[in-house]
Amino acid sequence: MSKRLAIVVPCYNEEEVLDDTVVKLCGVISDLIIKKKIDNDSFILFVDDGSKDKTWEKIEAANKSFKYVKGLKLAGNVGHQNALLAGLMYAKDISDATVSIDADLQDDIDAIEKMSDLWDTGCDIVYGVRSSRETDSFFKRTTAQGFYKVMKLMGVKSVYNHADFRLMTKRAVEGLEQFKERNLFLRGIVPTIGYKTECVYYERKERMAGESKYPLKKMLAFAFDGITSFSTKPMTFIMGLGILMIVFAFIMSIYSLLRRASGNVIVGWTSLWLAMWFIGGIITFSIGLVGEYIGKIYLEVKERPRYIVEKELD
Repeated sequence: MSKRLAIVVPCYNEEEVLDDTVVKLCGVISDLIIKKKIDNDSFILFVDDGSKDKTWEKIEAANKSFKYVKGLKLAGNVGHQNALLAGLMYAKDISDATVSIDADLQDDIDAIEKMSDLWDTGCDIVYGVRSSRETDSFFKRTTAQGFYKVMKLMGVKSVYNHADFRLMTKRAVEGLEQFKERNLFLRGIVPTIGYKTECVYYERKERMAGESKYPLKKMLAFAFDGITSFSTKPMTFIMGLGILMIVFAFIMSIYSLLRRASGNVIVGWTSLWLAMWFIGGIITFSIGLVGEYIGKIYLEVKERPRYIVEKELD
């Protein structure tokens, strides 16, 4: 059985960590080859997502110095999910399985061997799952856990505390290729592929250097994209809220008529203005939410390429 493994690493402005990342991942590949768990022609594929620093130059230098390193340069910045997809699609034709991991190596590289062992048992997808969030700040831990709970509430099939650190066999990646949407949320797509899956648990590390590529603004946008890409429940919720408001308005109308009939006239502009602002806010929010879905439809029907490859390093 062929066991060629590809480690896919999307990179955006990662020059500060890349040298160390190359050495550590080459060590992982070498160790697994020595243990005869993967084939000698296994490799690491670094995908440069339109970086503005010297990331690509570092990848080129590593390609010349380390036999396991390959490179893929995208023509522009297309975002983490599209860059990761580009790497997976490139690697699937020349490998038997892929492991995706971020360049900062906060995910535990020792878990890759455990993933390989589960691959041997017939698993097509192995998720790297954080065993705890003790290294996160209180705010990030709370918002992240809330995100997964909201996703579950909205009916999105996802793995709790799993990001994009996972092993996928060739046929699993080929299954992923059949999903044609432009609004990518791989954490939601991969669990819908099927096949046999398992989880490997690990402790997430501190970032070695540089800054996180997911500040609060991007995290919130990513979460919103995930929800609206996989669930129509927000629109159902808005419709239910509208019905509830109509019922409430009907009850208040009866109450007002009874008060008027008894001679007690309801006065006060405060309640009127509060009601107007509340209803106006709900309507504005609803229009914006529907607009978000229409915008996603607009992007899908144009069928623009999700990425364009500029250079390859074999």
